[in-house]
Amino acid sequence: MKLLLAGVSHKTAPVEVRESLAFREETLPTALADLCARDGVQEAMILSTCNRVEITLAAEDRCDPSSVVGAFLTDQKGAAARKIEPHLYRHEGREAIHHLFRVASSLDSMVIGEPQILGQLKAAYGAARDCGSLAGWLGGVVTRSFSVAKRVRSETGIGQMAVSVSYAAVELARRIFGSLNGRTVMIIGAGKMSELAARHLRRSGIARAMVTNRTYERAVETAALFGGEAVEFSKYVERLPEADIVIASIGGMTAGSR
Repeated sequence: MKLLLAGVSHKTAPVEVRESLAFREETLPTALADLCARDGVQEAMILSTCNRVEITLAAEDRCDPSSVVGAFLTDQKGAAARKIEPHLYRHEGREAIHHLFRVASSLDSMVIGEPQILGQLKAAYGAARDCGSLAGWLGGVVTRSFSVAKRVRSETGIGQMAVSVSYAAVELARRIFGSLNGRTVMIIGAGKMSELAARHLRRSGIARAMVTNRTYERAVETAALFGGEAVEFSKYVERLPEADIVIASIGGMTAGSR
């Protein structure tokens, strides 16, 4: 049995590369079925977040799993897959397990100790299990990573503060202003990190918020989380002077003030 983990992350690839390889939740069953239908593949899981896209598979000894992943990405992502080779990492066997445990424990995250990645990994596990692509040895390795993450969080100080990139951005803004009461915020991007930022901001007492996204409907959904205003992406630059704070989750998340 061979184990391979291959992917890109915030450490190896810019956001546009990660976005080009991302798998939407609704496409995972088809993608996993494609992977498991390839010769020699026995189990597979796809973890796709804003900061990483990782494919983990267990294959028969006669199989070349690295070639399988390469062909799969080319078939699924076309020309984009051929451009990611300089950014792609591959871990086999013990190294793959070690990397998976580090990811689950948030030791490989942009903000060390953030709790979101474990939930994202569990969601990836659930999607793979539900479509029958994770029902043996690899499934056991993944569930073991959950126990490792729990032990890391309970036996070390890594979980003493509930942190995330969005939390860090809001805290930085609070440090600059002292208080966010009465401030106006512009959120650029409407992904998971923006949703988390919106929740943190709502608790921080901001007076007004604007949300923009390439897809306007997503901006509307995120703005509704805290009574904000959705702004069309083509018009957000002209609205920037109204904001005291800008939090962006496009091309990386940052916090700024004027």
